[in-house]
Amino acid sequence: MSDKKFQTIIDCGFSKIRAGAFNEEEKNNPFFIESNFYTDQFNFKLDIQKIVASLEKSTNEYIDNIDLMIDSLKTISVAISVFKKIEELKLRQDDILFLIQEAKQQIKKYYSDYNIAHIIVNNYKIDNVDYSELPNEIDCQFISLDIIFICLPSELVLSFKNIFSELNISINQIICSSYAKSINYKNNLNLTGEVSFIDIGFKKTSITFFNNDKLIFLDVLPIGGNHITKDISLLLKIDINEAEKLKLNFEKNSQQIDNPNFSLEMLQKIAFARTEEILELCDKSLASNTKIKTQSKMIMMGEGSKILDNKFKDKISFSKDIDFLEETPGDVCQSGYKLRKIYDKQEVVVVPKKQMKQGFFEKLFHFFK
Repeated sequence: MSDKKFQTIIDCGFSKIRAGAFNEEEKNNPFFIESNFYTDQFNFKLDIQKIVASLEKSTNEYIDNIDLMIDSLKTISVAISVFKKIEELKLRQDDILFLIQEAKQQIKKYYSDYNIAHIIVNNYKIDNVDYSELPNEIDCQFISLDIIFICLPSELVLSFKNIFSELNISINQIICSSYAKSINYKNNLNLTGEVSFIDIGFKKTSITFFNNDKLIFLDVLPIGGNHITKDISLLLKIDINEAEKLKLNFEKNSQQIDNPNFSLEMLQKIAFARTEEILELCDKSLASNTKIKTQSKMIMMGEGSKILDNKFKDKISFSKDIDFLEETPGDVCQSGYKLRKIYDKQEVVVVPKKQMKQGFFEKLFHFFK
């Protein structure tokens, strides 16, 4: 039995690494750290080594396993429905096992280049009656499940496993960052109804849409905060690194711009124009993937959205209700930790084999392995 007190979560983004060590005995004593901003991953392995060494010093524990949070431009969500006639009157756990396994095999067959990160059961239809959770001890003749799979490119997952293997660190669980963060923030803010989280990263923007407790879809667009930086660099005719500094210190620049070639107003116009484009593209994705009947709430988050906050809302020409959520490294890592420890009731969860006490959905996962 392991005597380790800390569980480590590492979020490897396109522009930063964030990590957290969570004390399993003292819940209010976590450690968080993040790397410097980078525009390429040339020193990626070295940055991870520094992060790990810093956490080991803070926790006084050797890190040999982690939970890994990642995102990708190629992340996909796949919705699938499966059904079964029940030969016996009572619905059994084996019937659910069979259907989820069947759905998983279909995903593996038709999306062979992808690794399944999350399996979410959105609906149980039992004899034409819908249930958000599986009822206990129910008579049943026909059952169908509506399932969403969130998948990451197998090549990306393998590359991370190789990097950490070289550092003698094993990966317990792969977590989709955007999904984990949106679940955590939705619960923290007690949001209900139709709400979408717009996670603007360095090279991509993820859209996660919920209706109450149900994940409806996840989409990824190939546009992010780096596009804003490139716009600033091109239109203001400045170095890309200087453009990035201006973007990251957007709010502070009102008193600091002394360059005679451009003004704060010009900088804002460039940034807002690209932000409006990102929001419009997100809105189109939402319209094509959902049947939104009401004015759904949109929440922007992520490293690429840090140039903005709620006081700039009036300067953005966009018709929907939007709010800006400021994230810290702790917020990001807490999201992965909570998803792993305080399981979402609809998810078939990936758990370590060493865990002794298992709930029904944890047993489901082991059935698949």
